[in-house]
Amino acid sequence: MPESSSRKTKKSSAEKVKVEKTPKKPRTTSRVWVAPVMLGCWLLGLIWLVVFYVAGQDIPVMRDLNNWNLLIGMGLIAVGFVVSTQWI
Repeated sequence: MPESSSRKTKKSSAEKVKVEKTPKKPRTTSRVWVAPVMLGCWLLGLIWLVVFYVAGQDIPVMRDLNNWNLLIGMGLIAVGFVVSTQWI
């Protein structure tokens, strides 16, 4: 069965549009800064919480922040977890 001329032009224009892209290579190594920042945030958050519970009333800045110290310590730990998602 013969094809119409409009069908032929659609087919040829669709073939011209296809452009092959070279796929990106997946990253196989981790960024260098991820592990130190992640561990630093975890340790700093843990130290902040321990110092707040042990000697928080004796340190002027921590005394002024009161229970916001919990948010600061947990926030640092949460930032460490967010940074850990960049680690391969």
